[in-house]
Amino acid sequence: MAMLPLPIGSLSRCLSALALALAIAVLGFTGCDSADSRADLVFINGVEPETLDPAQITGQAEGRLANALFEGLMRYNAQGLPEPGVAESYVLSEDGKTYTFHLRDSARWSNGDPVTAHDFVKAWRRTLEPETASQYAYQLHYIRNARPFNEGQLDDFSAVGIQALDDRTLKVELESPTPFFLSLCAFTTLLPVHTPTVEQHPGDWIKPEYLVGNGAFTLESWRLNDKIRLQKNNYYWDAANVALETIDVLPITNANVALNFYLSDEADLIMDKSLIPVTLVDELLGRPDFHVAPFLGNYFLRFNVTEPPFDDVRVRQAIGMAIDRELITQRVTGLGEQPADSLTPPGAGGYEPPPGPRYDPDQARQLLAEAGYPNGDGFPLVSYLFSEGDIDENIVVEIKQMLKAELNIEITLHKQEWKVYLGSLSKIDYDIGRSSWVGDYNDPNTFLDMFVTGGGNNRTGWSNEEYDALIAEAARTLDDTKRHELFRRAETILVSEEAPIAPLYYYVGVQIYDPQELGGIEPNVLDEHPLRAIYRK
Repeated sequence: MAMLPLPIGSLSRCLSALALALAIAVLGFTGCDSADSRADLVFINGVEPETLDPAQITGQAEGRLANALFEGLMRYNAQGLPEPGVAESYVLSEDGKTYTFHLRDSARWSNGDPVTAHDFVKAWRRTLEPETASQYAYQLHYIRNARPFNEGQLDDFSAVGIQALDDRTLKVELESPTPFFLSLCAFTTLLPVHTPTVEQHPGDWIKPEYLVGNGAFTLESWRLNDKIRLQKNNYYWDAANVALETIDVLPITNANVALNFYLSDEADLIMDKSLIPVTLVDELLGRPDFHVAPFLGNYFLRFNVTEPPFDDVRVRQAIGMAIDRELITQRVTGLGEQPADSLTPPGAGGYEPPPGPRYDPDQARQLLAEAGYPNGDGFPLVSYLFSEGDIDENIVVEIKQMLKAELNIEITLHKQEWKVYLGSLSKIDYDIGRSSWVGDYNDPNTFLDMFVTGGGNNRTGWSNEEYDALIAEAARTLDDTKRHELFRRAETILVSEEAPIAPLYYYVGVQIYDPQELGGIEPNVLDEHPLRAIYRK
């Protein structure tokens, strides 16, 4: 597809939808390959997917696709709430530790095979096996003995609390009552996969010619850096309520190009918060097709605490206090985001996070001097890792200027393609890393449990025994008041006392679409917008 970015200056002066459309028309876009028929829905998803394997997915863009191709015991509805998926019902034991799920007779894989309880056992085992190296395997650690099996301390999988009682009955025993477990059963990591296909085509099973799913859609084609086409799965148990026959998913990371596609009717929906041209925010905010709502997400920095200078907590604290978060949200993001002094957004599961460090350049300079770098003297040249996206690029420019102005230190900017960037974070191959986190369920645990020692999504090298113990105790605590006290103490350690991260702001969700043309997209705290729920009016 050949597209030209719309000149920023020209669009900034266009204040009406008509003027915007005329500006687009002048450029004469070619759009998608003319040999292709237009899909029922064309949506811009941001980055090219790293993978479609539920056991390996860590990004939101990939998760949207996986949840269209596969379905768990539960599924998210348009309101972001878990509802019955493959499991039509469940029974919870009186002690809150054992779920017995009853699967639908009508649940089928896209090749016609029945979806069975054994499929879930095999898929969850695969995720937990150490050789799979799933960064999200810890989402299954709430199951009895899942953690020691995942960490290689237990070889006998029959001791793990996952059992198929028969083809249609799955028994799951937890270590302790877990109030958000049903939400986890809708989450990407717990999606089933068609194990025979995975075993027959290792390394290739996610390709269109092989992939077998049980979700509302199948993978018809995948042209790298062009588009993914999804086709309605007629074997899906709820196919009668899926309105769209075809969906094209476009991997566009340039905000101007994304907006050009939408305004020229080459795309119907933009569903990525990073694809908003910063200079056009004022014009876009007044449009009826521009939808903004808060959700549980946070933009923050990670520090590699395993190497100097960020092995010194005072340096990490100084960096965090030298960044003016309000200036970033006003000058760069501009969508009403709130500056963050905690990792967990306020209100997650009724939780109120403790206050953390704020912009305090005087204190930042004092801390840096105490660490041996008065006025930045002798501070090594460090790099800032980030990925594609106009907002990320604008934020890093602001941070670079702030650190120079307030601390007299220099940073180099290291931009990487999405897949490479994720790999660098995972290997802790960076100094400062741009990061974000979107809640997997409506509970503070979804933000805080990832920073336990050795956690797959820790990605900082940081470890703290008290923090680990607090998160473990919270997992065993039923009383929300006590749980939240434990979380607040843990978050104080994470954000204020040890600071392996520096929160910057809380996200707002953004979708661009014409509400007179599309329905089934609703604001919710998890920013979940299942493709099967979208329909044309």
